[in-house]
Amino acid sequence: MLTRKEATGHRRVGRMGTLAAVALAVGVASGCSSGGTAASGTPGSSATAGTSAGGPPTEARACGTSPVTMQAYVETGFPDAPALMHLFTKQYPKVTWNIRQNQFSVITQSAPLVLSGSNAPDLMRMPQLSGLVHDHLLKNLDPYYTEYGWDKFPASQLAQMRMPASGHPRGTGSLWAMGLNYSLTGVFYNKTLAAQIGMTSPPATLSEFDALLAKAKAAGITPITVFDGGATGGLLFPLQQVMADYGPTTPVNNWIFQKPGATINTAGNLAAANHLDQWIKKGYFNSDANATVYAQMMSKFEHGQGLFMFDGDWESGNLDKLMPHKVGFFLMPPLKAGDQQAAMSAPLTYGISAQAQHPDCAAFFLNWVATNPAARQLNVEDGGSNPGGPPALAIPEKPKTLVAQTLAAGKVIARESTGMDFIANATGSIYAEAWTPAVQKMFAGKETPQAVLQDVQAAYQHEVQSGN
Repeated sequence: MLTRKEATGHRRVGRMGTLAAVALAVGVASGCSSGGTAASGTPGSSATAGTSAGGPPTEARACGTSPVTMQAYVETGFPDAPALMHLFTKQYPKVTWNIRQNQFSVITQSAPLVLSGSNAPDLMRMPQLSGLVHDHLLKNLDPYYTEYGWDKFPASQLAQMRMPASGHPRGTGSLWAMGLNYSLTGVFYNKTLAAQIGMTSPPATLSEFDALLAKAKAAGITPITVFDGGATGGLLFPLQQVMADYGPTTPVNNWIFQKPGATINTAGNLAAANHLDQWIKKGYFNSDANATVYAQMMSKFEHGQGLFMFDGDWESGNLDKLMPHKVGFFLMPPLKAGDQQAAMSAPLTYGISAQAQHPDCAAFFLNWVATNPAARQLNVEDGGSNPGGPPALAIPEKPKTLVAQTLAAGKVIARESTGMDFIANATGSIYAEAWTPAVQKMFAGKETPQAVLQDVQAAYQHEVQSGN
């Protein structure tokens, strides 16, 4: 099993998710399956998981009574998905897994070919879903939504994975994927370095945060450690957080969900991009950001080479082990004291290929992850994230830990309904082909904030018109 330090590239972006929900005010549509059910009653067909036998499908109904080898394609560097699969096998020994791993950037680029291939995975880590749904490469999960009672999950927890068969707009329509857990992003800080500049509590406003950045710079401490190298524009993490300071989250989500007329090129977002540009010009980021990939950023932070780091709660369990009691976490402070706080969030999305050999068993696994006590415990301890599922189920606790801080932060976002999907998820190609080169150029002083938003919006419109 790979450790988190072995991860390279983008760790989520693909990964980001909310704590108990994305907290978007989106209702659940009651769509019917466009994928239909198989005519036969053989293991792996939807017919074996039907509700006619009464109650949710059992292992035998979903996975059959003979040994089954599931094909899984997961993201490199996140041990929680393989760990959940191994735990599943311990409970259901007839089901074993052939696990393939790759960087998220590779998964993003290869997903259409992998899903349409002759050996398509039963379960796969998903990039942005719209193009894959449009091209009929994913199994519609509406039958499982009914069979497993997923209507008991918060509607907003599933909203990002809902869309019509055309692929857009997102947020309503059929269900095409599920989350293995639900995370959120914010700001981690090194407590030792914070004490050196007199930081005794998290900043309450953006201006207070700016003041701490200036103090760190003056003290010879790298204020923010960030990744922005290769095919991964890590500057989008702070950019989107500042966007939520300068404007409401709804227009940002509308743009990501491809709502008609949505644009990223707004006055508020321009103010946010200008603010980020000032951080760049003042030297608040590590100078080698454009040559730093995610794993290197983590290594820098773990070795005390930066006061702050914009990242997600999926690292809280890791940091609890590597830097026990030496790291704190806070949500991005608002523009004005007392204003709502927001967070980028998205489920750790997994889908079932339309060509999967064992789709019912894959759906059984997805339901097990959300409802089994041991699986939920593993998600919190190894993933550092909320396991999602029905609100009535208890969330395993880890008192006086960094995980406890990130879980508490997620409750704030759920309460205030200020979760955002990630701006890199707006279309299938927008992250690699528009956002990343744009922010890399801005960091290098070769692109203005206005040009960044204009270029990305132009790429977005082309992508949406192309069905992506």
